[in-house]
Amino acid sequence: MPGPVFLDGDEVALRTIEEEDLEFLQKHINDSSVWRAIGSSDPVNGPQEREFFEDVVCDGDGVHLLVAVDGAPAGTVGLSPTPDEADAMELGYWIAEGFRRQGHGREAARLLTNYGFRQRGLHRIAARVFAFNDASQALLESLGYVREGTSREAVFVDGRYWDVHWYGVLESEWGDAGR
Repeated sequence: MPGPVFLDGDEVALRTIEEEDLEFLQKHINDSSVWRAIGSSDPVNGPQEREFFEDVVCDGDGVHLLVAVDGAPAGTVGLSPTPDEADAMELGYWIAEGFRRQGHGREAARLLTNYGFRQRGLHRIAARVFAFNDASQALLESLGYVREGTSREAVFVDGRYWDVHWYGVLESEWGDAGR
């Protein structure tokens, strides 16, 4: 049985990640279009996915949710603590191939950003995007995130070093974007 809906949007529901979701998560985290975009180039086996579930989803300080579309798992979205900033978290997300370019990632990121500001009392939410990921940059910019800086050649993907762009949005800037 799927986990309960935690945040509900127009097209997506963000629900808790449950053990039964591990097969979906493992399958898609090993999809090259997902692992390239999030910078995780090592394969993930079943025990490793379970470890992520137990250590990060169940025991971590963040919020990690499954993105569901019409009841079907479509990706993940999460807020993770930033070690050097109080009242700040980092947004991360990925959407499975069959659900991309339909606004599901944008809606999931909007819902969780709004939750971070309105329910967790965050002051700032950051996100990082590799230079080759134009779609993710456009998604963040459409929500009002601002590119704050670039770590030059900070990640190695597909045989070369890529820049990492850092984005952020402050609670005071969020305003109507959260609706």
